[in-house]
Amino acid sequence: MGKKKNKKTSGKFRLYFQKTLRRIAAAFKDSKIYIFILVAFLVIFATIAVFKTETKTDSGIESKFDSIWFTFVALFAGYFDYVVKSYVGRFGAAILLILGIILISTITGKISSMFMDSLMKKDKGLARLKSMNRHFLICGWRKGFDKILDAVLNSNPDITPDLIVLVNDAPSEEFEKISDEKRFKGINYISGDFADEATLKRAKIETAARALIISDQSKKYSQLEVDSRTVLAVLTMKNINPSVYIAAELSDSKFQNHLSLAHCDEIILTSDYEYSLLATASSGMGYSNVIRTLIGDDAESGILIEPIPSSYIGKTYGEFKKSLSAADGIIIGLLLNTGNFHERRKDALREAQKNPDIKTIVSNLQKVKTLKSNEPVLTPSEDFIIQPFTKAIFVRG
Repeated sequence: MGKKKNKKTSGKFRLYFQKTLRRIAAAFKDSKIYIFILVAFLVIFATIAVFKTETKTDSGIESKFDSIWFTFVALFAGYFDYVVKSYVGRFGAAILLILGIILISTITGKISSMFMDSLMKKDKGLARLKSMNRHFLICGWRKGFDKILDAVLNSNPDITPDLIVLVNDAPSEEFEKISDEKRFKGINYISGDFADEATLKRAKIETAARALIISDQSKKYSQLEVDSRTVLAVLTMKNINPSVYIAAELSDSKFQNHLSLAHCDEIILTSDYEYSLLATASSGMGYSNVIRTLIGDDAESGILIEPIPSSYIGKTYGEFKKSLSAADGIIIGLLLNTGNFHERRKDALREAQKNPDIKTIVSNLQKVKTLKSNEPVLTPSEDFIIQPFTKAIFVRG
């Protein structure tokens, strides 16, 4: 047994020794190592020269510590703590002074370069975000993007610009125009394809609370490519962070089913809204003006979605309606299954654990699959039972 242990120990030592030799050989392939060795040699030579010659004079250098201290001060402070008097000592001191100037210049330049590089990366959206949590991603870009940002900030008074992260492939000049605006000060920017996992991870998608994907026009994409990239982005986001709440814009309704399967929480069909708005405006009844007022970007008026107190969960719509005052506005319906699919799934699993037979688990999970996220029910009957994760829809002036 002892021989086997010795063989194993010697074998490990041999491997470690071989790895060390390979690392040393690799290091010597870099020309910088030779510069480092030369500098170290000159410093040691100058220190010894000062010690050997100046201890024989009245310069004040009397020990090895004095000569080492002299070297340290000459290199890093750029002056002499002792007045050297011998020719050899002065030659050594000159070497130390020149090396010190080069060393300080190199370090200062390196630090400045690092800061400049960091600032340039941040301005161009190439840096990775740090310590972001519960932030809001806005993915994609198109003309009039500043108006979209304005509307987002007006509709979400709880969100400040420093909590917003823009992710797009537009030229960096577009972000510079936005960041120069006072109202958008502190906004974050990540340059890259928002459907790419690496780009999303730089934007800290894993800790994001919400994401808005708009039809991207940062490049000359076809309508098919725009919607395909939106679907891919939703799938990637949900794979990395299932609990992130995603609202995505589509140009073509044929992709709606794909987004539903990807558990997108809100799907915005821009073309359908445009057609509906044109159709209602053609009636000459002023529908378009009414709709514009209802969906305005004012967070205090128009159509508002608000939580229902937990005491009314399980009670009827009529009971909740009677509890409201004139200050609450006019209730026009309920929004079912709010939140996101991930939360509904966790809720179904919790319910299944209370009665953990296989039929209940399968039944609950099937219910989750068939749920329609954020499903509005306008003017439900008075005896409609309010379920968990339901919110109230108000109209307020």
